[in-house]
Amino acid sequence: MKAMIKIAPSLLSADFSRLAEQIRAVEEGGCNLLHLDVMDGNFVPNITFGPIIVKAIDRLTQLPLDAHLMIANPERYWERFREAGADWLSIHIEVTKNPYDTIEDIKKSGAKAGIAINPKTPVQKIEQLLGIVDFVLVMTVEPGFGGQKFDPKPVEKIKLLKGKINEIEVDGGIDDKNIIQVLSAGATTIVSGSSIFGMGDPKERIQKFCNIIDEWQRRQSGQKM
Repeated sequence: MKAMIKIAPSLLSADFSRLAEQIRAVEEGGCNLLHLDVMDGNFVPNITFGPIIVKAIDRLTQLPLDAHLMIANPERYWERFREAGADWLSIHIEVTKNPYDTIEDIKKSGAKAGIAINPKTPVQKIEQLLGIVDFVLVMTVEPGFGGQKFDPKPVEKIKLLKGKINEIEVDGGIDDKNIIQVLSAGATTIVSGSSIFGMGDPKERIQKFCNIIDEWQRRQSGQKM
């Protein structure tokens, strides 16, 4: 059974002075979950927000919260984000000391567990984890800042992962110009921030993404007939 294509707007690019309004807009547009970029100023050169903000966001929505932990020692902190309301939790292979045990613990908590890889990290680094993770998060920019330009080279990783795991999430510079490229490679969850919150009405931007995905899926179905 093919995984449903999901859209996950990244709240890092939202206007936090109007956060409830912006969340309502993407909900009405038809997004499937909310992506939360958690940065610690250690693993990545930026600091965003912690569990307190995640808990506040959880009160504003019924959508699942997808917490991307760009933090050192995620095995020490993931549980706080789970308790705050995160439903999906991804940790980076580059900084997790014992990814197998951490992934198993996340799954035992009832959350979906994912492993994330940076653009320069080869797929071979996570192959032994594909049998236990719920999803893989492929970065198409270097983690640490929103609004970066999409790097097409990591798309090859999506192609390598296709068929080995059902859920492949892609994050970094995704917009209406390159979304087909990552969908065709095998992506099932599309993360986008500035292309949704920084280019007009977030509701209309989500709807545009949905229309592109629907049209792409119709063409795919037609090709198989």
